[in-house]
Amino acid sequence: MSRFFPRLAPPIHVRLFSPTTTDDLASTTPTPLAHPVPHLPLEIVLHIIEETHCDDRDLDVRADFLKQCALVCRDWSAPAQKLLFSAVSLRSQMACAAFIAAVERATPRGRMLGDAVLRLRVVLDHNQPFGVSQHAFAHAVTACPNLAQLNLALYGCASPGKDLVGLPDLLRMRRPAPSFDESTLALLRAGPPIATLQFSNWSENRHSITQLLDVWPSLKSLTVSGTPPQLPSASLRAFPCALEELRMNFQTSPSVDFMKWLLHNSAASLRVLEFAREPTPELLEYLVDAHRETLRSLSLPSCTSHAQARAVAKCQGLRELRIENPWTTPMLYKSLPTGLQHLALAVDQDTGLHPILETVRASESLAALTLQVWESGERHALLPVVKLTCAYRGVDLAITKDIRLFRYIVRRDMTAPAQ
Repeated sequence: MSRFFPRLAPPIHVRLFSPTTTDDLASTTPTPLAHPVPHLPLEIVLHIIEETHCDDRDLDVRADFLKQCALVCRDWSAPAQKLLFSAVSLRSQMACAAFIAAVERATPRGRMLGDAVLRLRVVLDHNQPFGVSQHAFAHAVTACPNLAQLNLALYGCASPGKDLVGLPDLLRMRRPAPSFDESTLALLRAGPPIATLQFSNWSENRHSITQLLDVWPSLKSLTVSGTPPQLPSASLRAFPCALEELRMNFQTSPSVDFMKWLLHNSAASLRVLEFAREPTPELLEYLVDAHRETLRSLSLPSCTSHAQARAVAKCQGLRELRIENPWTTPMLYKSLPTGLQHLALAVDQDTGLHPILETVRASESLAALTLQVWESGERHALLPVVKLTCAYRGVDLAITKDIRLFRYIVRRDMTAPAQ
């Protein structure tokens, strides 16, 4: 039997107890280390937090990271909170009220947090019962004296029973939204002189953009999208700002008259022009003819016609050019600006890469080539040749499969000071 049922080992008994006397407690106290564990200086820790905060991670992930940092210790709390408040997003009246209370300037902490806000995103959705009100939005802006960038989205109010999830953009814009009242505009005028405005108008109100532009004569960069704007009257005084950057993403192109009003004082300053959607030939021709001497960066959704290629050729001062359509007319490469430094293009399996190769080989100024490679473009026979040619010519080649990253890379370079 012992062969099949080996004898079990005797059980082991462990007795757990805790010391009950002072001597026993003293004996359990850990002895100090001969060499204490080194700690990173606070300056290095804060530098690491700042670098992590400035990377390209998702905004929600970044906010969660900074919240955790603020809870580590007292030394980390204030710097982490300042970074957390540097970019704020307000989507509801409750969130707006909490933010205004947090940056109340009657307290030192409120002044610190209010001064830290550099970028503010606000959603004015008149279709939501607890959306941010106009006055609350204006109070939030005035509470941030160092605010430099404002991202404002405006949504109209749908009729009862007409608010359907998944409506196309054109239907979503057929919602009325009230204009900004005078008290709201007065509060905004008393606020900080922002330099960058991003305005997305998803309502039928075509005049709200002119109201906002009248508030900030300090603007240098403007991004507008959604409903094409319309001048309230032909006698409206021209927009006084000298814009340096203009980006547009309209369902249909705005009128040339509106662009003349908007850029009346930007003839000597506009250097970045970006179209997310195809402009009308008349609009593209006007903008290029009026600003070709100053333009340094141009982004087009496509360049498939000779008229578009001629428009690019007129801008001989260009340093960056971005085109997102993978098919481009060969005429473009015959008259590229001689000082072009950064060329960004899309590639699929049918894209003709021979003109791009010739441009890389012949250009004396080209320093960077960015390619958005669609899935079919990965099998392009000449893509390895492009890589070798760029390496041989010393051209910095960036390849991405994410259109958002492609736009970010080029836009980052476009906003950098031109050499």
